[in-house]
Amino acid sequence: MNNQDTNQTITHHIRNYLHLLRQALAGGDQDYTSLKLSTAIFLLSVPMVLEMIMESVFAIVDIFFVSRLGSDAIAAVGLTESMMTLVYAIAVGFSAGTTALISRRIGEKNPGAAAKAAGQSMIAGLLVSSLLAIPGIFYSYELLKLMGASDSLALQNHGFTRIMFAGNAVIMMLFIINAAFRSAGDAALSMRVLLIANGINLVLDPLLIFGFGPIPAFGIEGAAIATTTGRGIAVAFQLYVLFRGRMRIKLKLVHLIPDFRLMASVIKLSIGGILQNLIATASWIVMVRIISVFGSTAVAGYTIGIRIIIFSLLPSWGVSNAAATLVGQNLGAGRPDRAQRAAWITGFANMSLLGLISILFISFPGFFIRMFIQDEEVIRAGITCLQIVSSGFLFYAFGMVMTQSLNGAGDTYTPTLLNFICFWLIEIPLAYYLALRAGFDTNGVYYAIVIAESTLTLLGIYVFSRGRWKLKKV
Repeated sequence: MNNQDTNQTITHHIRNYLHLLRQALAGGDQDYTSLKLSTAIFLLSVPMVLEMIMESVFAIVDIFFVSRLGSDAIAAVGLTESMMTLVYAIAVGFSAGTTALISRRIGEKNPGAAAKAAGQSMIAGLLVSSLLAIPGIFYSYELLKLMGASDSLALQNHGFTRIMFAGNAVIMMLFIINAAFRSAGDAALSMRVLLIANGINLVLDPLLIFGFGPIPAFGIEGAAIATTTGRGIAVAFQLYVLFRGRMRIKLKLVHLIPDFRLMASVIKLSIGGILQNLIATASWIVMVRIISVFGSTAVAGYTIGIRIIIFSLLPSWGVSNAAATLVGQNLGAGRPDRAQRAAWITGFANMSLLGLISILFISFPGFFIRMFIQDEEVIRAGITCLQIVSSGFLFYAFGMVMTQSLNGAGDTYTPTLLNFICFWLIEIPLAYYLALRAGFDTNGVYYAIVIAESTLTLLGIYVFSRGRWKLKKV
């Protein structure tokens, strides 16, 4: 092959790639049960990765502006977000149940049943969110104290906690409806929803935190107001699109009439997803509680380090969500072997993505931490967190895909058991021993995280390889 032929071949590949990229970002009606697997994974993964980046930008933007208020404010956000992970866990759990049901119905070519499942998931999510709001609204100060905050920290910053819990319904709806869009194959729409929410939050955060002209400075509470407002407007847009009826899922008022039998199916599937996320995220609360023993500087360093890590992991969750959609839809279409191939291919692609990010975090941790704070003690604490935890990224990447693939198949209980073993029987006891008994201090917590997550991945690969998930009925 001469140089001209080589150049033509490269040009052809670039054009094909750009065409697929435009197609992925624009969205469209695709049958993911018949497309070439690599194409299907790409078309789903690109908008899902961008969606997860948009979700993580919420946390990054908040901590960027709040860091100007000092280490106590950063610690308050970290402690609150550790408690809010329970809300996220439930929202993600409902997303897992929603994904399993809707992707299976779409694979069966039954969009009406998919829309009804979406409506029942939304009702269930709203009921749960109303219960979660109560303790946060009335006991925000006590909750911060329970998490290890000092009297002054809790007194000055508990308004942030109150607002975040009071507005948890918009988080719930945002996750559930976007899961409905993704599992139907409308991943590009989910991405646009988060783009709207982030744009609003990015503008409102500095205005409400620091004030501008007639707008008063709300301080740390301004961050909570901005985030809740951005998400709330995004949910309004989601509902507009659902009822407009031009996407795969066309919601009607009749779909919101409680169907207790279908709602029970949603809840049954979601309970596994909720439990696995509650088990995982509750362990993070214990982690930050152990770290709080070493002072607010350690908590602030941990908070910034973990925020950066979450920012990098959420795109990988986007790739994993693509695997869940493909597994569910292909099982619905009666193609279990194709579902399995989709999971393996996605797993290796995710490892490549997260492996590159790991190299950056290990090699240049200080660069990323200094983007948020200039306090040298906090920087040192954040560097340690970032380097140690990111060393396990290759394992995390493949483990995410295995977990989400099982969830997409409707087997939400196996990952729950694996999470319990790895996080509560391994991670928490090991972190306590290494940090508070063996003298590793905060490093002990980070080592325990890497060991537990790596073990989870190995167990997930073993379980997925056995193939029992192929027989799951939803």
